[in-house]
Order: sequence, then C-alpha cells, then structure tokens
Amino acid sequence: SCFHRQPFLNRDRPRQWLLDSILTAQNKYDFAIWAWVFMPEHVHLVIWPRQPNYEIKRILQSLKQPVSLRAIAFIKKQTPVSIRLLEDPQPNGKISLRFWQRGGGYDRNLRSGEHIWEKIEYIHRNPAERGLCERVDDWEWSSAKDYHKKRGVQLLPLDLRTIPHRP
Repeated sequence: SCFHRQPFLNRDRPRQWLLDSILTAQNKYDFAIWAWVFMPEHVHLVIWPRQPNYEIKRILQSLKQPVSLRAIAFIKKQTPVSIRLLEDPQPNGKISLRFWQRGGGYDRNLRSGEHIWEKIEYIHRNPAERGLCERVDDWEWSSAKDYHKKRGVQLLPLDLRTIPHRP
C-alpha cells in the first residue's frame, strides 16, 4: 500500500516505475508472475519464487525501493511542494520520506491451487468492484486483460505454465 493509502499510483509514470522495478526484481530473484493489479493506492502481485531458497523480504524490498527513490527524486525536482505528502515525522524529530506504507508489506503464502485461484480472481475483480472500470478486463493495469487475451504485448510476462490448474 502507498503511504497513508494515498493514490500515488493513479498516473502512468509511477506505474511504469513499478513495472520496471518488478521486471528488474524478477530477473534478479527468478520468480514467476502469476497475476497482478495496480490500484491507485495499492498493488497486488501473485508470484512464485522458482528457487528453493529465497527471502520474500528481499524480493519486496527490490520491488519497492526503486519506485520510492524515483518518486522522491521526481517530486523534489518537478513539484517540491508535494514532498509534504511523503513526509513521515519520526519520534526523534527526523522526517522520513515514504512512497510505501511502513514495513515489508502484506504477504502471505498461498498453499493450494484453490487458494491461488481465489486470490487471482479477487485481485482481477478489484478495479471493477471499486468502480475504476466496468469489466475486469477493461482495467489496463492488471493481468486480467492478459488472462482474457485482450492485450497485445503483456506489460509483465506471466508464466501460466507453472501455475496450478484451476480446481
């Protein structure tokens, strides 16, 4: 989630930064992408690490940190007055700048094909249920368009060969 659930992902520029960050992290940590959606103030990503030993903390950090750094640099240069939206006062008086909520994020292990498909359907429905689009495959910033074969070139490469079959 974005800091204080602010709609930092409501424009194409930060969404593109996030796409770039995911692709870089995927190359570094070797994970399959099964589904994703970018909402204005949060992201859902269903991945499957291909390596037996991985640290989800490192994967999440590699997804989030580059976006934060680019956003902060952009805001400082282009719209410095907006930097206040990122300010997080610390108990010691220091001000931290945050694009994302504090902490590592909300991750969970999906242990069955049924649970995986429930989450994929949930995240694909998210934009329509929020009124951002009429049908799930209308939202540009989601893998639903790829699942329904309504996009030419995928924004993020899905590896549907590795996903468990639908129960």
